[in-house]
Parts: sequence; structure tokens; C-alpha cells
Amino acid sequence: MTYRPRHKRDRAGRRQIEVGVLSGSAVARIGSPETFAKLSLQSYLCKDMFVVYALVMTLEKITPPPQALRALSHPGRLRMLGLLRGDGPTTASRLAERLGLNSGATSYHLRQLAVHGFVEEDTTRGNGRERWWRSVHKSTTTNEATTDPEVRDAVDAFAQSMAVVHTEQLQRAMEERPLLDAAWRRTATVSDWVLRLTADDGAELMGRLVALFEEFAGREPAEGESTEGTAELVFQLHSFPRPGTVAGLDGEGLAEHSR
Repeated sequence: MTYRPRHKRDRAGRRQIEVGVLSGSAVARIGSPETFAKLSLQSYLCKDMFVVYALVMTLEKITPPPQALRALSHPGRLRMLGLLRGDGPTTASRLAERLGLNSGATSYHLRQLAVHGFVEEDTTRGNGRERWWRSVHKSTTTNEATTDPEVRDAVDAFAQSMAVVHTEQLQRAMEERPLLDAAWRRTATVSDWVLRLTADDGAELMGRLVALFEEFAGREPAEGESTEGTAELVFQLHSFPRPGTVAGLDGEGLAEHSR
């Protein structure tokens, strides 16, 4: 089963979104992105024939269904999407130059990202000889609490690819670290903490950290305001049970291991 988002406009020029399956025989017209965003990530039956994963989407963020998330789980595509989100619209050839790829491969990956609703052609730019692309959303979120095996597999594959991209970005930051002045060096750290906590305490701590990031995000300059004295600070937030201590252990085995 393949998810196919379709971006259309109604007679009033308002953006419409459709979701469906590959056959096209089960398509639901959701309406505007604002209406679509009211849905939660869930599975539902369509005429008792197909299971379709609803997509949570606003212009700010997207929570993709499994098929789309797997399509994004490619380090090259993640890098392209990151550049489009961070630096704005560009062409396949310019992305290829920045990423050290050939333009043919870049064009293919961009088309795949477009199929799954992550990017779209920017028809306001270009001269007809080369297509410009732009991101559709500012961020991607995943459903970490799901018990659906298909969704969990897709989320885990996405996390693997994100770990690759994060590692590369961290290495580049370390290479540039000697060039930072004293003020910006105070914002940079390579630190870790190991705390013995319950799963509930760990989830609470993660929630507080995310809330703190969201609070500081509110201090970002609004569009059109001066950005003097600011820079884009990257905070990579990783948390996990120490490898070899939890994974694969049942309750009894975990209790024995913790003694």
C-alpha cells in the first residue's frame, strides 16, 4: 500500500489535500491544511477495504505515515530537506553541488520527497529551464508512543538515518569550533549525563527539556525583524537507555540486571 498525498486548490484558490492509496480507489478529501491538522495519527478503515494512515500536517510540521517516513529515512534526503528548510528554495543542481552529489540523483530524491508531501515545486521562481524546490513544512515529528509495529519500524528506521546526519553535523561543528570567538564558545558543549531513572521519570525529564526549547523558540526574531547578534544554534537532543542494559530484557531480567 502506498500513500499518495495530493496538493490541489479549490475554486477559491484555497489549498486542498487528499490522501489515499496507490490504486486511487479509496481517496479522502481532507480539505485545508488547517482542517487536516485537526486529525491525529491513527489508522482507520476506508469502506472496509483499505487501511489508510492519516497524516497530521500543518504548515509548521508534519507527522508522516509509515510509507512517507520510510521514504524520508535516507541520509541524503534528510540533508536535502534540511537545507531547503534552513536556507530556503533552491534547485537540484545547487543542492547537488552543496552535497557532493550528481544533479540526476538529487532530482530523483527531490521527486520522491515531493511524492510524499515533504517538498513541492516553487513555481514563483526559475525561468522554465530548471525547477526550483521548496519545503512544505518547518519540521518533522514522529509518533514515539505508538504500539503499531509498522509505525514503530518506520520510526526506528527514521531514527537510524537521523543519527547518521546528526553525527556528520556534529563532526563539522567540531572542525569549526577553533574558529569560534569567546562569546559563541560559551554556547557550545559536548556533554553527556548518565542518570538512573524510571521510564516515567525519563519521559518527564525529556518533556521538560522539550518545553524549555519551545520557550526559547519564542525568543526568535519574528519575520522581518533584525537578526543582528543572533545565530542559528543547533541543539541535538539524544536520550536512550545505556546500550546493553535494557533492550531485550523482560521485567524479571531487568530487575536482575539492576541489582
